[in-house]
Amino acid sequence: MGEIIKLFVYLQLLLSLTAINPPSHSMSLLDAFYRTHAYLIQHTPAGVRRMLMDEIDWNDRLIGIKGTRGVGKTTFLLQYAKEKFPLDDRQCLYINMNNFYFQGRGITAFAGEFVKQGGRVLLIDQVFKDHNWSQELRQCYDSYPQLKIVFTGSSVMRLKEENPEIGKIVKSYNLRGFSFREFINIKTGLQLPAYTLEEILLRNGEIQREILSRVSPKQYFQDYLHHGFYPFFQEQRNYSENLLKTMNMITEVDILLIKQIELKYLPKIKKLFYLLACNASKTPNISILAREIQTSRATVMKYIKYLADARLINILYRNEETLHKKPARVMLHNTNLMYAIYPIQVKQQEVMQTFMLNALWDKNTVNSTEKPDTFVLNKDRRLIIYDALGSKQPTQKEDNIYIRYNTEIGRNNHIPLWLLGFLY
Repeated sequence: MGEIIKLFVYLQLLLSLTAINPPSHSMSLLDAFYRTHAYLIQHTPAGVRRMLMDEIDWNDRLIGIKGTRGVGKTTFLLQYAKEKFPLDDRQCLYINMNNFYFQGRGITAFAGEFVKQGGRVLLIDQVFKDHNWSQELRQCYDSYPQLKIVFTGSSVMRLKEENPEIGKIVKSYNLRGFSFREFINIKTGLQLPAYTLEEILLRNGEIQREILSRVSPKQYFQDYLHHGFYPFFQEQRNYSENLLKTMNMITEVDILLIKQIELKYLPKIKKLFYLLACNASKTPNISILAREIQTSRATVMKYIKYLADARLINILYRNEETLHKKPARVMLHNTNLMYAIYPIQVKQQEVMQTFMLNALWDKNTVNSTEKPDTFVLNKDRRLIIYDALGSKQPTQKEDNIYIRYNTEIGRNNHIPLWLLGFLY
């Protein structure tokens, strides 16, 4: 998408100039947006088809797709348009709130003109760039019942809790980074299916045989851990540098802009993130962290929550504790972040735990215990992760789930770690 973005910036400039110098009668303002839309659709690669495409109820009139920066939200919108509408069908239009045209004009008037000319589906990228976006979307919803709006936003946004105007009418979904399954499919051209956690627990051996008959996951696992979560691994750029830039944009733009934090506090948030990343195996000491970044304990807890909302970290609590207690552990959201932030400190056990938690967190509850290699899954089952080739093997209990790494094979309640990468 790199070249597309460059052209998109150029087209934004043209549209801004159009706003200054009104177009002639032979070309409406919408024509310029349609040309941008058509070009982006034509140059959007087919790529891997995300599972979310089939999970969304596209009959809903207001659909919000959240996700952290870099996971492919723009591509997802364009792929939806490419899949559902012919290129010359002017009922569907993609727009991006980065466009300077919308500064001071808002979404509602534009949507009205779009509907007047036959528009029915408006795809709005980075909706939070409009400072009045939730009120504008509500006005569109009430004024144009024939219009469907699908918009993308940052994972930091809390669509229902913090936006009462649309809280009861918006249907919210999360777009995640690539799973290990999606990474393998991209690399091999295969169409390996996803499995539910229940299927994996009940049909562990059968599913392994199905997959291993077609591909050897271990050939791709280390690459995925290092650079497979974010779609831009497909671009001809240095992945780690690109990821570092993305992390900075998340803190500098998404967190500060959406949470309305003053710029002077940015160094504190970044330092806190780094300190948490370097001590992921330990229970965070909130008092020490507060002294390190020179702020209050309450502010540290608030910043930790923002970093979790931004999908930079995952917070683990003790099984018996509530979300209002301090974290038992704070781990990076995915393994790619570990290698980008502090590659010389990466420890295999922590990498494997991070992969496991990232695979499970969206639809499951994972809690910490006093043992660093033991977790509680969905409040009732012990989850133990261990090295299948290590000298220390866990004590066997029938009710436990054992997650083995450094192996492609598992049996009964011993599941190979890579298989969790097939949950989506």
